[in-house]
Amino acid sequence: MIDHPQPTTFVNRLKEVIMKNKGLLLALVAAAGLFLAFYFPVNTAQKEATLMESILTELNYYHYQPLEVNDALSEKVHGLFIERLDGSRRWLTQAEVKQLEAWKTKLDNEANEGTFAFLDLATQLQEAGIRKTQAWYRDLLSKPFDFKQKEAIELDGEKKPFAKNDQELKEYWRKQMKWETMTRLTEKLEKKDKGEEDFKNKNYEELEAEARKDALKVYDDWYERLGKRKRTDFLSMYLNAFTNIFDPHTEYYEPVDKQNFDIGMSGRLEGIGARLQTDGEFTKVSEIIVGGPVWKQGILKENDKILKVKQEGQAEWTDLTGMVINDVVQLIRGKPNTKVTLAIKKAEGGATEEITVTRDVVILEEGFAKSLLIDAPQGERIGYIRLPKFYADFQNKDGRRCADDIAVELEKLQQSNVQGIILDLRGNGGGSLRDVVKMGGYFVEEGPIVQVKSRSRTPEVLTDDDPSVQYKGALIVMVDQFSASASEILAAALQDYGRAVIVGTSNSTFGKGTVQRFFDLDAVVRGNPEVKPLGEVKLTVQKFFRVNGGSTQLKGVVPDIVLPDNWLYVETGEKEEDFPMEWTQIDPVPYGQKVYSLAALPQIKQLAEARIKSNEVFQKIDQRARRVKELRDDTDHNLNLDAYLAENKKLDEEDNVYDKLFDKDVLTSIQNLPVDMASINADESKKARNDEWLKGVKKDVYLLETLNIMHDMLMIK
Repeated sequence: MIDHPQPTTFVNRLKEVIMKNKGLLLALVAAAGLFLAFYFPVNTAQKEATLMESILTELNYYHYQPLEVNDALSEKVHGLFIERLDGSRRWLTQAEVKQLEAWKTKLDNEANEGTFAFLDLATQLQEAGIRKTQAWYRDLLSKPFDFKQKEAIELDGEKKPFAKNDQELKEYWRKQMKWETMTRLTEKLEKKDKGEEDFKNKNYEELEAEARKDALKVYDDWYERLGKRKRTDFLSMYLNAFTNIFDPHTEYYEPVDKQNFDIGMSGRLEGIGARLQTDGEFTKVSEIIVGGPVWKQGILKENDKILKVKQEGQAEWTDLTGMVINDVVQLIRGKPNTKVTLAIKKAEGGATEEITVTRDVVILEEGFAKSLLIDAPQGERIGYIRLPKFYADFQNKDGRRCADDIAVELEKLQQSNVQGIILDLRGNGGGSLRDVVKMGGYFVEEGPIVQVKSRSRTPEVLTDDDPSVQYKGALIVMVDQFSASASEILAAALQDYGRAVIVGTSNSTFGKGTVQRFFDLDAVVRGNPEVKPLGEVKLTVQKFFRVNGGSTQLKGVVPDIVLPDNWLYVETGEKEEDFPMEWTQIDPVPYGQKVYSLAALPQIKQLAEARIKSNEVFQKIDQRARRVKELRDDTDHNLNLDAYLAENKKLDEEDNVYDKLFDKDVLTSIQNLPVDMASINADESKKARNDEWLKGVKKDVYLLETLNIMHDMLMIK
């Protein structure tokens, strides 16, 4: 446990004087008032020291691979923090970086002492750079640029050094503002050429001035957001430089960040049912959540602005003008059946009014599993399940869990007499380990699903202990380079068992083979309510391994069949993160299934590869992927307008050709399950979102080929 740090010498002396001579109390009122003006920073320093100590304690006790807090760690933290502080080389010069270099091997000492002199200096230098460069970009954007010069700009911060001095830094900014203006000017010139109404009668000078004005607004808005950052924002960035040295997924969460994480995982929030965003000095409603309190009330709409907030039982309003979005959200969220009053300005008409909303539990249904019926080109009826993430409501025993929802979707599809099922995990970043183990058991008899190894312990085998099988038919799992963690566990298990064909749009999945757990830092500190809440730290406490003993760490899951996409030749995933944990392997465990045979997999792969090779769409996608790789590597860009227009025209032509590949419907017979229609048609907003989903699925060329693969599975025995 961490004991409360002793009060400062000044505090102790003040207490002693008061206790020894109470007659001095009135005379000391003014001095005490002066002291209290400085007392909050003392508390802040105490809280920050406690926070660092708590995090280091948890890292040492629970992280899978703890590191010694020494000079070597200090150098890594220093390098990572500097890169995050100014990775684009916008604010610091070499002289300022040199000032920070003095701390290169001292951050371990600071961490152990609970001091933050390095962070203080880094913050001051960055904020000074922000103030200085704001004057620069405003001046640069006040005058026309000469786009006839032959010059270029390097847009990759890692490829250019920190500026030698202010003169060179200002030259960086001149080129950046020229680039920002030129890209916007190009769009306007293209619209003028197309005869668009707002542009056709404007000359070059007017369009160039508008482009600079647009760039100015973007940067002014950005700098306004930068100016609203609080000490806690800088502290979180610094603390995460420490935690991320251990691995990319070990992170510190402020209390509001943990709330947001829980909402994302559970699909459940307590509040008014509106998504908010910052719009200049104001807070704007970006989305009304179907089924939530304000949706039911019908007054608050998208694009309305919330000006002030008043809590139930309070007379005073809180003005939201200029407030950062996290603070706004904290004022509007609240427990069910409590009330909050909002002063709003309507987007339509501009009228202002006050509304009182009773908060409630809001369910974010768009993140949950859902299914469709697809009639494949060859005539088979196939079930399609989309699972965006492995969600679980850890806070509520009756909350939604993805394993339970998938069981429901499997049952509905089988009642619709599907001949095969496609489980789409593309873009699924993972989630609940418990749910993935349970879900794996839906497709095989009882047996191991994944091995989990804690630090200095023998592996634990997580098994499906239910001998029943929810679905025994042909199964395909779709993945991509963003399928991670729990997605990889399920795909790996079904691949090892020979239970499903894994179809991917990349050479491997993300490659995250580690397990994280949250630790409440308040529990580490004995008493001391004045420094709480401290937040939570998410630590990597385990690695998971396939039943065959291999690991998905760094390597991911290699699909049985690869369909080319835009990012095929670009390195992505865990191996591209800073300080990823290494790949390791352990002994396999016995496993096997008698539910479904994939003995014909070699023949199925051969047929698919032949189709892909001869498919004109996939050939063009492959060409596009090679072009994306080329463009991604080439970060040196032309600042000559004529040259840029020519390059841009060529890219636009390539984009148009590529976009047309996904313009037409390739799947014509797609429908929601009849049992779902009553819920979908319950309101117009939900129906509209469903229609958009169906529209996208119909154009999915990857799903079309996956249906062809499913046909082969059904035909070849």
